[in-house]
Amino acid sequence: MFENMSEQEARESILNQVENYCKRYHNQKEYKTGNRIPYASRVYDSGEMVNLVDSALEFWLTAGHYTEEFELKMAKYLGIKYCSLVNSGSSANLLAFMALTSPLLGSRRIRRGDEVITVAAGFPTTVAPMIQYGAVPVFVDVTVPQYNIDIAWLEKAVTDKTKAVMVAHTLGNPFDLKYVREFCKNHNLWLVEDNCDALGSRYEIDGSWRFTGTIGDIGTSSFYPPHHMTMGEGGAVYTDNLLLHKIIRSFRDWGRDCVCPSGHDNMCGHRFDRQYGELPLGYDHKYVYSHFGYNLKATDMQAAIGCAQLEKLPEFFRRRRQNFLKLYQGVEDLKDKVVLPEPCKNADPCWFGFLLTCRKGTDRNHTVQALEENGVQTRMLFAGNLLRHPCFDTMRKQGEGYRVVGDLTNTDRIMKDSFWIGVYPGMTEEMLDDMITLLHEAVLR
Repeated sequence: MFENMSEQEARESILNQVENYCKRYHNQKEYKTGNRIPYASRVYDSGEMVNLVDSALEFWLTAGHYTEEFELKMAKYLGIKYCSLVNSGSSANLLAFMALTSPLLGSRRIRRGDEVITVAAGFPTTVAPMIQYGAVPVFVDVTVPQYNIDIAWLEKAVTDKTKAVMVAHTLGNPFDLKYVREFCKNHNLWLVEDNCDALGSRYEIDGSWRFTGTIGDIGTSSFYPPHHMTMGEGGAVYTDNLLLHKIIRSFRDWGRDCVCPSGHDNMCGHRFDRQYGELPLGYDHKYVYSHFGYNLKATDMQAAIGCAQLEKLPEFFRRRRQNFLKLYQGVEDLKDKVVLPEPCKNADPCWFGFLLTCRKGTDRNHTVQALEENGVQTRMLFAGNLLRHPCFDTMRKQGEGYRVVGDLTNTDRIMKDSFWIGVYPGMTEEMLDDMITLLHEAVLR
């Protein structure tokens, strides 16, 4: 069918057919009462599919022009200078932490045995890079019903070995950024915002509203399908600090010293005329390594999907807030049975989920099982208490490799009594109404 077409005409023909295919065969399933209600799902249209096929037709495969476009547009949207696309949110957290171990940071670098303040009530990949590197996570408790780091413990947790604070904005609810940022400034600590569950959340600081992830030294995002936007797998690391940006790119791209993007050579004009380490003078700069890095790049096909998703973010964010509000108003009469979520002061959360904690007399397991049996998908607050998991068995028995400051009373309570349901932007009014009805039935039975 392409015999009499130019390449551009053939491409346009293919993409037109892809657009029609998506409109005809995707997003056609209608919800009916009794159907399963997932906690999250992909929300997309023909824009994502056309971009994906367009990238596939180019067959560049690795990072390319869609990646560059995504990084520039994401940074502009967030109001931050530098953004690096990676292959997952977990990789984003790994890069954010490892960047702080770079010798280029001098006395502020994190060395093995140094401490990082964090929480145990969250997702494990916020903490895993610290342990894998040989740093010491210092765990403090969280608050209920904000489910974020309890700032009352910070001064008790800091020592002369402390180098950073690395915590997440739980399910889209910002932690007390004003206090934590000031604490980090006073103690000369790095602040890493795990923003994987909070893209679109805002916090009022210094007289203006800013997106979470842009207030500390480094922010991270995840683009796994349940999150605020998706490209299948994917993530991002962003910062306003040029040196940190350079280090992040180095660790992402095999640890190399060269900053030339894939497919470009000698952008600095000094590829063959400088000396590095004990290498011969003029050794090819593209193969000079300043860090022990990784290959954590995403593909251009993922970035192509992300570029289409970026255009939908304002609507995604609006719907998440709207869905959360409807659920809150619909179950507010259950507040004597369950603890309802509460936003942090000075925050405008873009909620990832609707988190509930069962009060005394309301059994979490019975409530969750009743919801699941009636088609409402539920989730725990990730690890609950990470220290209780098998991955900590050896360290727990040996009593080394981490510290706990105070007790983790609320963390344990979350592990035993908390769960959440979805507010993703693809939810319909009927789905929300049914969830409200089923929550009442589950809690009051």
